[in-house]
Amino acid sequence: MTRRIGVRCDAGGACGVGHLVRCVALAEELRGRRVEVCFLGDLAGSAWARAQLLERRLPLIPAPERPAHLAGLVRDLGLDAVVLDSYELPAGTGAAVRGSAAVLAIVDGDPLGQDADLYLDQNLGAELRPVPPLTRRLAGSRYVLLRDSVRRLRRRGGVRRAVPRVLCFFGGTDSAGVAPAWARALADTGLPFQATVVSPKPFAAEGAFTVIPPTDRLPALMAEADLVVTAAGSAVWELLYLGVPTALTWVAANQLIGYEALVGRGIAAGAGPVADTAATKVLAHLLADPEAREEYGRRGGGLVDGKGRERVADTLLALIG
Repeated sequence: MTRRIGVRCDAGGACGVGHLVRCVALAEELRGRRVEVCFLGDLAGSAWARAQLLERRLPLIPAPERPAHLAGLVRDLGLDAVVLDSYELPAGTGAAVRGSAAVLAIVDGDPLGQDADLYLDQNLGAELRPVPPLTRRLAGSRYVLLRDSVRRLRRRGGVRRAVPRVLCFFGGTDSAGVAPAWARALADTGLPFQATVVSPKPFAAEGAFTVIPPTDRLPALMAEADLVVTAAGSAVWELLYLGVPTALTWVAANQLIGYEALVGRGIAAGAGPVADTAATKVLAHLLADPEAREEYGRRGGGLVDGKGRERVADTLLALIG
């Protein structure tokens, strides 16, 4: 009998695309094991997000907001399990769905009131945080979910270019609208570089900048970069896997967990919450000192081995038999 799993997540607008990206990675693994996967949610705010499902032939079904109605949809679709990955779901969603299917909740620290049979928190150091008795959890960087487009890449570290290549992006939608400010911070260093800035909204940036819309080439651009300036969202784990030197900021409260863990361990440079004078000094140091820059990439090596999605799929499928 074919097993069927639904993924409840949204993307676009204020919620960004990070939830979708990590769920797509898990869906790729499950599909490779002949599991039927469908997505339940709303991707209306991002054409790029919709394209990710279309390209992989993953069906998208609108999801009702009320937990009882979602549980009814789960029964109608005959799903064996549901993956919940959203900060916006009503607190009782997991409990309602568990009456019809097993539930895996992907969380970033706080489960936000969701009951689940299994929790996944892929944040660095999550395995050290206490959980209530009898809670079943996969925690830490061993369980990072990476897409095929990232796992097939390798970066050539230590390449010394006279003019560093910089990549700037802040989630798939730049929901906080910070890309122009960070481009200005780079320009204010007064140092040579060539920067690609990913922004859904075009903006004028003179000189060493190329501004592009969200792209499927993002993993390749990461692997080619000498420095990435980004927020501490789900893309950080892709950067760790590739060993790319990274300067981090944060644009949402939930990203502070990852920011503090990575910066505190010296795995990424901390650029702070805003693109101010202090941030410009951090960027100037990284642009001027290739060895210091590359050291950040080396420190993250080995934290993410690319097999996290296999471990998660193993546990999820064992749960539903």
